[in-house]
Amino acid sequence: MQPIDRLYGSIARNPGAVAVAGTAAGDLTYARLGTLVAALAAAFQDIDGQPGSRVGICLGNTVEHLLALLATYAAGKAWVPLNPRNARAELSAMIAATHPTIVIDDSATVLALLAKCAAKVPERVERDAEDAQIIKFSGGSTGSPKPVMQSLRCVNAQADAIRDFFEFRADDVNLIAAPLTHGASCFVLPILEVGGRHVLLEHAKPRAIFDAVAAHAVTTMYAPPTLLYSMIDPPDAPRAGVQSLRHVIYSAAPMPPQRIRDCQRVLGPVIETAYGQVEAPQIIAAMRATELLVEENLTSVGRPSPVATVGIMDASGALLPPGEIGEIVVSGPLLMSGYLDRPVDTARTMVGGWLHTGDLGVLDARDYLFIRGRLREVINTGGFKVFPGDVEGSLARHPAVAECAVFGVDDPKWGEAVNAAVVVRPGMKATGEELIAWVKVELGAVKAPKHVWFVERLERNAAGKVSRAAVRAALGQQNAQDVRQR
Repeated sequence: MQPIDRLYGSIARNPGAVAVAGTAAGDLTYARLGTLVAALAAAFQDIDGQPGSRVGICLGNTVEHLLALLATYAAGKAWVPLNPRNARAELSAMIAATHPTIVIDDSATVLALLAKCAAKVPERVERDAEDAQIIKFSGGSTGSPKPVMQSLRCVNAQADAIRDFFEFRADDVNLIAAPLTHGASCFVLPILEVGGRHVLLEHAKPRAIFDAVAAHAVTTMYAPPTLLYSMIDPPDAPRAGVQSLRHVIYSAAPMPPQRIRDCQRVLGPVIETAYGQVEAPQIIAAMRATELLVEENLTSVGRPSPVATVGIMDASGALLPPGEIGEIVVSGPLLMSGYLDRPVDTARTMVGGWLHTGDLGVLDARDYLFIRGRLREVINTGGFKVFPGDVEGSLARHPAVAECAVFGVDDPKWGEAVNAAVVVRPGMKATGEELIAWVKVELGAVKAPKHVWFVERLERNAAGKVSRAAVRAALGQQNAQDVRQR
């Protein structure tokens, strides 16, 4: 199956159903969406008739972006997502690495191509399952971002798993508020395949999100934690018009248990989670809303999805039993094909059929997966190994902690000293001594931070995930400045 066939099936079954609601030109039916996608795909083929060539799309959450994405698939080409919020130098580097023959960076170009090829349809292109469908850059949390090749096989596996795991149906209305260039794009095909509709929100401000949910009876939305936090603070404020929600799915970063409870209180018992990487997108593991109501599941990312076999591996390559911490490894059809033009990186990451995620984790006896941090971010202090995720989990249970990041700092006595950066919940107070004592009670003195930094926000990468390295670097600069000013 070509991924675009998921759209074609819904066009054939119910052409008059609404596929995209609330555009400037009104609602788009499946039939109308199909006509526009066909015209734009034909235009792409006129520009470059080579199957498998690449289309870079650098747009916000507009209907033109959605059309260009679907037209890329329909034209038999590979999509290169380019976030317009990235710096120009970073975008230039991404384009240089992927060599797209077409780059769309404004909506007017899409409209002009549609007008030029309004009566055209593209030639059908049958591409192999291992051909690249998407080339998306990794988050770069432990180095420079790498171009990841997601094949047709990978994209189809992801779409199947998301559709089935969350049980999407024809009456689902999906709000695309998070950037289409990132996790929100994973839900485009599953929703279209079941005959649901999308609503695009170009400016993801809390008021606009709540207005859209109420106006369109939105049932589904994907959001990284940062977006959810903007919607629920203050967490005791009432929110109207959310009764239609069935799925509010977060990923990209863990969420402290108290913040999950805040989201459940404000948005309803509809919070769900998924864990993935660009190298194995979105649904390595996932958890439904009813599971996330269970206290012992609040720090988990769920159970392995139907398209991913998950293991925990030690440094020698041996799989570990439940309850032991090691590197999370994944096999199955969800995996990337490799890094574009980086065979050494590919060979280092994909070994013996397993994708080495670089994440530390543990599977419990129920097969629920818990993430403990990044492999390269383990803190060696006084001869002991401390996993940042363990300490972050303890701090997150303190009622005053909204978010935190734990990292190691060079120390002449300990080798590395455990440090924590903490964002305090609105209206609450805490001291460093109080938080250090809290962790000592829960985890012991070795794992307790030697120093707590209080910050207004945590540094994040382009995908919205907290970057411990960036947090550490920012605090190092602040500390140096404080020393100079004394």
